[in-house]
Amino acid sequence: MIQLENVYKSFEQKEVLKGISTVFETGTTNLIIGQSGSGKTVLLKCIVGLLEPDSGDILYDDRRLGTMSKKEGILLHSDLGMLFQGSALFDSMSIEDNVMFPLRLFSELSENDKVKRARYCLDRVGLKDAYSLFPSEISGGMQKRAAIARAIALNPKYLFCDEPNSGLDPLTSIRIDELITDITQEYKMTTVINTHDMNSVVTMGEKIIFIYQGNKEWEGNKETIFHSDNKKLNEFVFASKLFQKIAEKALK
Repeated sequence: MIQLENVYKSFEQKEVLKGISTVFETGTTNLIIGQSGSGKTVLLKCIVGLLEPDSGDILYDDRRLGTMSKKEGILLHSDLGMLFQGSALFDSMSIEDNVMFPLRLFSELSENDKVKRARYCLDRVGLKDAYSLFPSEISGGMQKRAAIARAIALNPKYLFCDEPNSGLDPLTSIRIDELITDITQEYKMTTVINTHDMNSVVTMGEKIIFIYQGNKEWEGNKETIFHSDNKKLNEFVFASKLFQKIAEKALK
């Protein structure tokens, strides 16, 4: 479980996060949505410790992020899995070596066991035939799956995804969403995702928070989001929904 308590963050006197509080439960898929510039990426960076809030608290299973010792911080980061927007695979490494990278940094497994773990993770995401290939030799969707395999290599308790469907076609996006959902449930992780993709909201959103100009404007789930009376949320949601309807009519 991850708890946010009244989190504030400013840059050069511009307030970007304005007292964000919420709870992301263990074993659930949680989405942060909002327009570009709303503060959701800054919020995600604060949660994972890449940025330090000006005030407020972030707790991981009752462990306060800002007051952890160096040893506790290292242990926490070994429990974090990250899926970056551009996959962030190393071009000069094979897919297998990419997945082994965090294992070589943080794991005390033997080299043979590291190989076994990397291959297990790649098999889990459907990349059994891609061990020796390089990122440039596989599709964007396969790169995302390889990045997911790397993110779960250390069997993390917490998984963070920044725009996991960015640059992917609709069908591949659906498959990535399904994979993230399945892995979250299988590993009982706390998964937090930044996304603009309304299809992801509809299919994955067990918990959704909508950020608008640094404020948490709305909180709910995929069942309640289309029935909100929050004007700002509706403008965001139904603008995307309208685009989908236009696209569907164009394809008929």
